Amino acid sequence: MPTTKALILARGLGTRMRKADDGAALDAAQASAADSGIKGMIPIGRPFMDYLISALADAGFTDVCLVIGPEHEIVRDHYEREVTPTRVRIAFAVQKEARGTADAVLAAEEFAKGEPFVVINSDNYYPPQALAELQRRHTPALIAFERNALVSLGNVPADRVGRFGALEIDDDGALRRIVATPASAPRVEPLYASLNCWLFTSEIFRACRAVVPSARGELELPQAVQLAIANGWMRFEAVRMRAGVLDMSSRGDVASVAARLSGTPVVL
Repeated sequence: MPTTKALILARGLGTRMRKADDGAALDAAQASAADSGIKGMIPIGRPFMDYLISALADAGFTDVCLVIGPEHEIVRDHYEREVTPTRVRIAFAVQKEARGTADAVLAAEEFAKGEPFVVINSDNYYPPQALAELQRRHTPALIAFERNALVSLGNVPADRVGRFGALEIDDDGALRRIVATPASAPRVEPLYASLNCWLFTSEIFRACRAVVPSARGELELPQAVQLAIANGWMRFEAVRMRAGVLDMSSRGDVASVAARLSGTPVVL
């Protein structure tokens, strides 16, 4: 059976987005959203997250859950009062504190109800084929994006691509580990990276409960995944893909994302 549920992680503090960028030309509405740190609500014609949800609907997902903070009433207002989705049902999971991405996933356990579900970021627009690849599966997987393609086909600057953890994939196509430090990345080409485009089963909640805070003091999803692999709780198929991703981490990314998504139809 294909997977029908998707989770969008929209609780982050948006620290980089809050920082001023002298080279970024934002209008008043975009600047206000950027100041709030809620990257998914930055308008590029309409809120960026609308494009993500529409892409999920295009790929066949029918139920979408947004992980938000208790203070994010602007997100609830938009999806409960300002728009009327016809292709997807939108739910909310509240992460009381921004304690990390593993904790954010754990906040949506009730939404999952034991079924497989996809997890994506609220500040990335993933290629439709990536979402479709995960939608047709029902066992744990992630999209392994070719790093060079993130630069040549997406909007990721070459000096930023190293922030994305490099993947070690075994001969059977399973994820071994995510190497966070570029200097210790495997010296093979092409390099593949994770941009938090996952398909999980309910075993991930066990790992999210067991993971300990990282050096940054956060409960991080990649570490929960590594814990699940190390303990034999989960095996992740790495779906290699040469495709671009639109990344909206900072104010300087807004213009390029808006240009690339211009004319993209949005139907929720």
